[in-house]
Amino acid sequence: MKRIILRGILYSFLLVLMLEALVRVFHLHKDYPYRYIDEYQVEKWVPNQEGYRVTGNRRQNFSKYYINNSGYNSYREFNPSVEKRELALVGDSFIEGFHQNYYNSIGKKIENKVADIEVYEYGYAGYDFADQLHLVSQYKNQFELIDHIVFGIKFENDFTRSAYKVEYGRMALESPKVRLMQRSKLIVYLKNIGVLPAIQSKFNSIKFSFKNLGKIRGKSKNILKEENTALLHKEYIENFKSLVKTYGFDKDKNTLMLDSSITPKIFIDFLNKHNYPFIDIGPALQSSKKPTTLIYDRHWNNNGRTIVAKEICDFILNR
Repeated sequence: MKRIILRGILYSFLLVLMLEALVRVFHLHKDYPYRYIDEYQVEKWVPNQEGYRVTGNRRQNFSKYYINNSGYNSYREFNPSVEKRELALVGDSFIEGFHQNYYNSIGKKIENKVADIEVYEYGYAGYDFADQLHLVSQYKNQFELIDHIVFGIKFENDFTRSAYKVEYGRMALESPKVRLMQRSKLIVYLKNIGVLPAIQSKFNSIKFSFKNLGKIRGKSKNILKEENTALLHKEYIENFKSLVKTYGFDKDKNTLMLDSSITPKIFIDFLNKHNYPFIDIGPALQSSKKPTTLIYDRHWNNNGRTIVAKEICDFILNR
């Protein structure tokens, strides 16, 4: 019996080693660059890193990233000047572009279509509108030289707070424990394809079921949801107004970019009423005959990024 147990342990260990080797050889895992908070309380990537981003359990999407001197994924350095024409794209992971080779980004696609322009992509996964405005305010001298700024926003994510503060929760990913786990590419792979999160989610759902048993009486869930959604939308608009009041918003230089198909009408009406300029990428993405997102990820694929780049170009050329 003891021999069987020892053999089982040995074979399990060898199996794990073999799987670890396979994941490394075929690069099925995604690389994680290091992040930090700079002297201006801006969270970004540590400069001069490179690696690969993998999507799907069979490497359906494989792309290279490069972090420039400014701490953002980009094919170029950010050196604005009075003499040149520059455009800044500020936003979250959709602007960051880890799901596309850094040398074929939205910015590069714009440069290929518009002559004599440099595009700087200040994208970072998790940035909301507070992060974006804080970044621009802290690097004021740099952004004052840039001719136009486009803020990529998603209503349901980007207006949940009315003031900026550092989100230290994301920095927990830099803890020694997490970094140690990421040395095992097999663990990274299992996490990325949803095996480990699925186990955790199962435990959380069981715990949630017991904690909320018997709650919500009286009104139907649909009515409660509608009322809560309406209140939440109003709160988000108030947060938007609070952030703009704090940091300002130059309507001649700054433009919002949104998808109207996933943006509440109340917010679009608010923007129109107060003359906030915005680029609506929704109709172009919706009318595409080809898929605009990745298979195992809702981020834009190459077609989606090409469409977004074209919409930005049309806006720039019509100004």
